Amino acid sequence: MLRVAVPNKGSLSEAASAMLSEAGYRQRRDNRELVMVDPDNDIEFFFLRPRDIAVYVGQGTLDVGITGRDLLLDAQVEAEELLPLGFAASTFRFAGPVGDFSAVEELEGKRLATSYDGLLRDYLAERGVNAKVVRLDGAVESSVRLGVADAIADVVETGNTLKAAGMEIFGDPILRSEAVLIRRAGKGGAANGTAKEIDVLIRRLQGVLVARQYVLMDYDIRKDLVEDAAALTPGLESPTVSPLRDSEWVAVRSMVPKKETNRIMDELYDLGARAILVSSIHACRI
Repeated sequence: MLRVAVPNKGSLSEAASAMLSEAGYRQRRDNRELVMVDPDNDIEFFFLRPRDIAVYVGQGTLDVGITGRDLLLDAQVEAEELLPLGFAASTFRFAGPVGDFSAVEELEGKRLATSYDGLLRDYLAERGVNAKVVRLDGAVESSVRLGVADAIADVVETGNTLKAAGMEIFGDPILRSEAVLIRRAGKGGAANGTAKEIDVLIRRLQGVLVARQYVLMDYDIRKDLVEDAAALTPGLESPTVSPLRDSEWVAVRSMVPKKETNRIMDELYDLGARAILVSSIHACRI
């Protein structure tokens, strides 16, 4: 039975469970459940603190898990990223009092507060910056005002909290993070004979990603315009073209990026396509 770690709370939890449900896996209905078995798919889910998931997976206690890329790298364990999942996007960045800093090199000899000390130490070491790292579990943005640090390194989504604390972002991003599927690194990645089950999980999650990003577009167009239409809707390999009763016309079906749907519909209509229909994709295997 495949053993999978899922975030039990926070910004990762609800989105991770929703994605697993879309992939056909049973999920818990009560947030107090810590373990849930899905016998139909021969899989067992363990609901854990997001920060702990990389540790359990890295030690081989659990086969795979969903956590943030930032949490994976900060844990500094033998676990590796298998698949980016497209949600919980954030950026790990430096911030300091307005006007005090403009580049990472200016942090030499300074105190930096963060909740991601492992990740930050590696970043500073790679750039030859010698700074004191102060680990805090939360409210990092208050550390400068309280005299604990000169600047901070923290996960930034909107930046509104930093502005309210009288701080500004500076320097290049330390890391761009999102939710990722991880497993134990190296040969131990499938030590429990779960390689096939992990492959199935990956294909299902990839299917959800594609279904979220693409739609099916159907339209009718004259035969002599098919090549021009196919240039607008190339699909993943090529569009499906079917004959219609009127031999001068054909029906075309293709996958198109969801965010470009209306632009493509407008351009097809201007080209001469008619009966342009768009359908959602609920599941797929690519």
